[in-house]
Amino acid sequence: MNSHFRCFYVTRADDVVSHRITERPVSELPDGDVTIAVQWSSLNYKDALAATGNPGVAPNLPHVPGIDAAGVVEVGTERLPVGTKVIVTGYDLGGKHWGGWAERIRVPESWVVPLPDSLSLRETMIIGTAGFTAAQCVREIIRNEVPTDKKPILVTGATGGVGSLAVKLLSQLGYRVTAMTGKQEAHDWLRSLGASEIVMRAELDTESTRPMLSTRFQAGVDTVGGNTLVSLLKSVDVNGCVSACGMVGGSELEMTVFPFILRGVRLAGITSALCPMDERLKIWERLAGPWKLNDLGVFASEIGLDDLSPKIDEILAGKVRGRVVVNVAGV
Repeated sequence: MNSHFRCFYVTRADDVVSHRITERPVSELPDGDVTIAVQWSSLNYKDALAATGNPGVAPNLPHVPGIDAAGVVEVGTERLPVGTKVIVTGYDLGGKHWGGWAERIRVPESWVVPLPDSLSLRETMIIGTAGFTAAQCVREIIRNEVPTDKKPILVTGATGGVGSLAVKLLSQLGYRVTAMTGKQEAHDWLRSLGASEIVMRAELDTESTRPMLSTRFQAGVDTVGGNTLVSLLKSVDVNGCVSACGMVGGSELEMTVFPFILRGVRLAGITSALCPMDERLKIWERLAGPWKLNDLGVFASEIGLDDLSPKIDEILAGKVRGRVVVNVAGV
């Protein structure tokens, strides 16, 4: 194993946050049972916040972002011997713990998932935390026995990583999907993923003070939060379910309990970072098997570590469509 590794390194000096590609000694890696030679990572909104020194995401600088990583075990355990292909998503990776924008990571064994059969390391990073979260959202809709032959399921923030993968997965599973976006130019792309209808963001994000709205949807996957989530909950039909996993549109819910107690609407909160390992393994098994997404390549653009800076600005400005995979090892 090399004594140094290349990484995206975030520092603060005189209250100014900056980042650069540099080499660091392996001895600086955090504690952990397993050392992994990273081949692939991905770009997520949370990574962009960490790269700009957001203290709520990366409380300690210097820091290496990257909440997703896929590679090969270099220092292992009995369960994960040297040479095992593995993935790590969630937990504190890329937050309190140095993350996947590096040629090496060192993590607790309990964070590591062996590569599922039928998926490549690159494919797992196209899926990444975003796709894993989308799968959790879909799992809740299925658990609540939402039918496929009634009103459509709304996916908000549909051009983002979670949203676009949710559109694709729900469509493959036979649901009729309505995609919400503020991007007129993305309509054809969303239809290619399986959306049967597109609604613009302003159409749902209403300021209505009515406790409930006309029922338009049987269920929803919400990646936005705030008033968008409120309007969606007010618009879901009897015994519907909304999976909520984002708050870029706000963290407050200003609404009554009427949708819950008069229509029996269920709100399922999603935490991908703290998903227990037994559930995590089951979801990855589904994503490698019956839920495997067709044409994964349509979701992703590929960059290297040296190309991250402009993409960070783009994702913070809401200009990234789908997924961005990071070719850490240059394979």
